[in-house]
Amino acid sequence: MEDDHSVVWTLHRRDDGQTIADLVVTGGNFPWLDARVQPRDGLAEFRPLFAEQLRLLDGGSDAESWDRAYGAVRNAVTLRYPEGDEAPEFILHISGDAAWWRWNDEPTDQEDD
Repeated sequence: MEDDHSVVWTLHRRDDGQTIADLVVTGGNFPWLDARVQPRDGLAEFRPLFAEQLRLLDGGSDAESWDRAYGAVRNAVTLRYPEGDEAPEFILHISGDAAWWRWNDEPTDQEDD
């Protein structure tokens, strides 16, 4: 069923800003949003990055390995709010035609204790 009030976030290639997917919000469980991925040209080249970080997350790997894998995702793509501005911080997972993410409106400083 189509919703006339669909909320759509967009995923962009970091180096040139090209839109590579529309993320149509289907629900969520705060602080996470769930969406249906509508791929555009260019998304396929990033799917291995998303698959690797999910493999490490699901496989119970050490945090450092996952951080490196997710760093590769963050270095490759940007996530934009429905209004078009870039989300400063986010954790995004994509598997098939499903996406789920959380975000922060402010950049976070991650310092070692």
